[in-house]
This record gives sequence, C-alpha cells and structure tokens, in this order.
Amino acid sequence: MNSTATPTAAPRARLLVVDDDADMLRLLAMRLGSAGYQVTSVGSAEAALSQLDMERPQLVLSDVRLPGKDGLALFDEIRARHPSLPVILLTAHGTIPDAVEATSRGVFTYLTKPYDAKELLEKIAQALALGAPASASPQADEAWRSEIVSRSNRMADLLAEARLVAQSDASVLLRGDSGAGKELLARAIHRASPRAAKPFIAVNCGAIPEALLESELFGHVKGAFTDAVANHKGLFQAADGGTLLLDEIGDMPPALQVKLLRVLQERAVRPLGSSQSVPVDVRIISATHRNLEAAMASAQFREDLYYRLNVVTLTLPTLAERREDIALLANHFLSKLAAKYGKRSSGFAPEALKALTMAAWPGNVRQLYNVVEQVCALSTTPLVSLALVQRALRTPSVEVLSFTEAKQRFERAYLVDLLKMTDGHVADAARLAQRNRTEFYRLLQKHALTPGLFKSDGVTGAGGEAVADS
Repeated sequence: MNSTATPTAAPRARLLVVDDDADMLRLLAMRLGSAGYQVTSVGSAEAALSQLDMERPQLVLSDVRLPGKDGLALFDEIRARHPSLPVILLTAHGTIPDAVEATSRGVFTYLTKPYDAKELLEKIAQALALGAPASASPQADEAWRSEIVSRSNRMADLLAEARLVAQSDASVLLRGDSGAGKELLARAIHRASPRAAKPFIAVNCGAIPEALLESELFGHVKGAFTDAVANHKGLFQAADGGTLLLDEIGDMPPALQVKLLRVLQERAVRPLGSSQSVPVDVRIISATHRNLEAAMASAQFREDLYYRLNVVTLTLPTLAERREDIALLANHFLSKLAAKYGKRSSGFAPEALKALTMAAWPGNVRQLYNVVEQVCALSTTPLVSLALVQRALRTPSVEVLSFTEAKQRFERAYLVDLLKMTDGHVADAARLAQRNRTEFYRLLQKHALTPGLFKSDGVTGAGGEAVADS
C-alpha cells in the first residue's frame, strides 16, 4: 500500500533493514527510501552485524525469522554492542509471543506481517525522535530562545508569537501550569527585545512575605522602618531600561496591587519613606498558573490591574501536550547534568526513553529535570536503564506498553480465558464474546490459538495457554 506519511526525524537518517526475503527487502527499501531515509539492506543477522562494524545506523528494522541467527538473537547482539540503538522487529503471528517478550527486554516495538506502511513509518519516526540529540549550537538568529529546547509545532507557534511580541513594549501575561517554563519564556522575550542589553530581573510575588515585598519592589529610604539602616533600590529601579518579570502575580496581596497599578500608570516608583517619585522605564512581563478571571470574580485580583498586565497573553502548553519534546529535553538535561556530576553518559536505553515519554508529568518540565537529575546522580553505568527511570518516576512495577501492545495482550488473554471457560468449544466462546463464529475464528488465528488444545484432556502451560498432552 502507498503512504504519504513522512518521518518527523532528521532528514536522511540511516536505517539498516534485515530480511532474508529478497522481495520484501526490496519493497521495504523502496518505501523507506521514498520516505526520505538512507537504507542499507542485508539478508541475514550475520551480514547485519558486519555492516554495524563498518557503519552505525540510527535504527535497525529486522525480520524475526532469519537463517542462522534469528532477529531476536540479532537484537541481543545489537543491545550488547550499541545499547542505545533502537530496534524494530517485523514478526509473523507465530512469533508474536517472542516479540512481546523482546519488547520487555528493550526492543522499541514490533509490527506484524503483513505490515501497515503508514504505521511502520510512524514507528520509525517515533524511534528516531527518541534518540535525536538536542541541537548543540543554535543558529545566531535563534540564540534568543537557546534555553528553550523544543521541536513541537505547538511550541514553535508560541515562540513565533513571543518573538513578534518582544519587538514592542507591550505588557505580556504568561499563563501555564507550574513547571511549564514561564520564566524561560520571559527571558527569551527579553533577549529578543530591544531591551536585551539591559537587566532582566525576576521576582516571585508569592515567595516573599507581604511585609517585605513592597520594599523589594519599590525600595526604601534610610529610616523608613526599624531595619532600614540605608537607602535601598527596589527591583523596579534595578531593572530600569530592561525587563521585570512578576512571577505568580496572582499571589500578590490586594494592597500591593493598588501600588503596582500606580507605578504602571505613572511610570515612576516612590520608595518607602520617600516623598519623591523616581522615574523608571521597565517592560513588565507577568506570569501565573492561577485563574485570574476567577480571582477577579472573587475580588482577589483587581480588574484594572489585570487589563494593564494582560495586553498580550501567551499560554505555555503542559509537557503532556508536547510529548514529542520529552526525549529531546531528557537527552539535553542528561548531557548537562552528566557534565555537572562528572559522569560519562551514553544516553538513555530505548525502553527508558519510552517510559519517560509515556509518563504523566504533572510537574511538567521542572519535574522532568528533577527525574533526569536523580537518574544521573544514581546511575552507575553510562547508559541509563529503564529500572532507574521507573525508580525516579516511582513506578518500579509498571510495565510500559503502547496502546497497541496493551490491546493485543488483553485480547489474547481474553480469548484464552474464553476457551478455558468453554472447554475449547468455539461456538460457545463466540456466543459469550457476542461475535459470529467466522469472526471469532479469525481472532483465534490472529493470536495463534488452537481451540482443540483447550479441551479437558489438555494441560495448562506456564504461560497460561493450554498445551497438548505429550
């Protein structure tokens, strides 16, 4: 079948394809080549290993049934030599159990023959995206956003809007969950603005006690209060000519909201204890994870201040809404943290990256950084294992399955239970499943299940399936 799917990985990625069927090999090479990949084709596991000695591809696609070493033995060899190299297996129905076991050992995924070309391209693109390194040196015109590591379309749209907004002096309100990267975006806006050479100062309005926040923002003169032993410039004056980020603006006490509004209107601050106002030229970026509309409705946030701050709103997506960035961020953080801890790193094992990409991430990018820092600090080998990632995620007993894998596993277990319940009687099993007999037989064939083996003269094997008496 033809497919218009194109890989999202870097162009011209190198793939090694292994199959002893010359026609299948030629078909795969044509399809993958037309999708933009460089393809090297070999007919055996031994030839694949020789090719790996000469040139390392970015992904291996192999049939399970091969002459000599089979695809599973090939995977074991690849894993020993190149632990972070992703492998995808193509399998006939009879070898599905082996392939399922292989995914638990680190195979990226497996696809059944006849394969769906669109699904194959999607899986290859996903595997390559997981292993793609972050860009080491951003282009000069991208330096403004160098701290924001992303390849997602959602973030690309947001950054394009942020760069446009940066050229003006309009106040910006950044919305987004905690840990989503609001301060990083504020810094990027500052660096892309005409104020880039002047100070960028951030203050968390919820982290400073109310009694100190006014002095921190607006300053004080000597003698303004008991501990005021000298004049103190506030953050507005310190940020003069530059940008001031008022983080967690929704937590600012109502009394200070009034004074902040006056500063924004008059473009001048009056330090505590002073009778004179000091002009300030500051671009305001504010950030919050709170619902300010609800805060206004309950009189916790001033409506007039809201409209002063909310000239332009930018909303950061959660990490779960930009999952294509998770592997990129994880590799980026690991590289930085390995240098910090003086450790040698060869990256994440493919199944470890897969676990990261499927995690919930309620704490967003900040949580991901913390998880990567933990695995880096605890890792005793250059390759970060699945077990270490699961420990950091606090899910040590959870097996990470794709939706398709989980569905196949459930479907097979369900059919086995029905056949056991009905003593291998297909008509009864089909009736319980509310499926016609033809369709039910097709499901049994798909999962390589033989009804006769579930008769009462069979015995149950270790895997939970019935096997014939020997």
